Amino acid sequence: MAEPLKNLYGPEIPRRIAAMISEAYPAFKQQAFLDFVLPDYESLELMPRGWHMADGLHHALPDNYEQAIDILLSSLPPARPHVAVNSATEDREGNTLAPFLFMPHTFFVARYGLQHFDASMRAQYELTQRFTAEFSIRPFLQQHTSATLAKLQSWLTDPSEHVRRLVSEGTRPRLPWASRLPAFQKDPTPVIALLDALKDDNSLYVRRSVANNLNDIGKDNPDIMLDTAERWMRDASEHRAWVVKHALRVAVKDAHPRALALMGFGGAPLVDVLDATVAPAVVSEGDSVTLSCTLRSRSNTSQSLLIDFVVHYIKANGSSRPKVFKLTSCELAAGEQIQLNKRLSLAAMTTRKHYAGEHNVELLINGQAMALGSFQLS
Repeated sequence: MAEPLKNLYGPEIPRRIAAMISEAYPAFKQQAFLDFVLPDYESLELMPRGWHMADGLHHALPDNYEQAIDILLSSLPPARPHVAVNSATEDREGNTLAPFLFMPHTFFVARYGLQHFDASMRAQYELTQRFTAEFSIRPFLQQHTSATLAKLQSWLTDPSEHVRRLVSEGTRPRLPWASRLPAFQKDPTPVIALLDALKDDNSLYVRRSVANNLNDIGKDNPDIMLDTAERWMRDASEHRAWVVKHALRVAVKDAHPRALALMGFGGAPLVDVLDATVAPAVVSEGDSVTLSCTLRSRSNTSQSLLIDFVVHYIKANGSSRPKVFKLTSCELAAGEQIQLNKRLSLAAMTTRKHYAGEHNVELLINGQAMALGSFQLS
């Protein structure tokens, strides 16, 4: 089991922060900060540790907010480099918690800076180039909507990919780990205007954020998401087509007809499912099941096929709930046939509890279900 993230963000973090601030501002009440933060630190999860340290900064920095911001900014190292990234195998989604060193700084802005708009925007501009201000920008979007949107508009062409990404990531209506933005869930028009300007950004780091934002929008406004995706696909470059595909991943998985059509899988499949097997027929938790079949075209022309499979998992009350798994996509020539195989693990999981009963399995081809068989979980 992976080590909890909070373990990588231990008591050495507040000590490092205290040392950095003290170096830039020798009058910083370093011991007061540590005495405030450390007693309860180990009992907290990752994000609460950040908020707790933000309160510690408020306790130890000067009461004047703008002076406190100047001190924090003077303690920062140089900004992370901003490099245009276009390879699908390269992006800026980091594999380290090192930038989290500055999470408390952003939380300080979010909690104590709402009445100091200009100083807080200046701070978030700098902090997002070291960590990310996607969390701290949200209270400003909620309480100073017009002014914050205007500031984000001015950052659309900033040289830093981290700043441009803040525009798209900070406005996500359903950003993970963050409070939602109900106004944009109701009407995402202001967000769409920002995404329009970033959809062809030269950084994959930014474009991935644009796609994730549009995917968020689709959870509350599927028609707006699909209208936007259709508009973006007109004369789309390879990079923009990737953005649309990534944005539509949930809609495609849910077999939404417009999403499937946009991805080239709109036609009803003309295929036969042959020699379908689900083996073994009876299994226990911890075992695995092998699904296999032959797919043969009945069409006189080539077909673009998106092939998933669905397991109807039994719930505690005896009913079932479908879960879609990605399988493959292919171009099936006239009369051609292909072999499909998939191993399904029934290992115990923290995210899914298995219950005894008959589990039906289907293929999902261009959104259309075709029975494959079933297995009995004992």
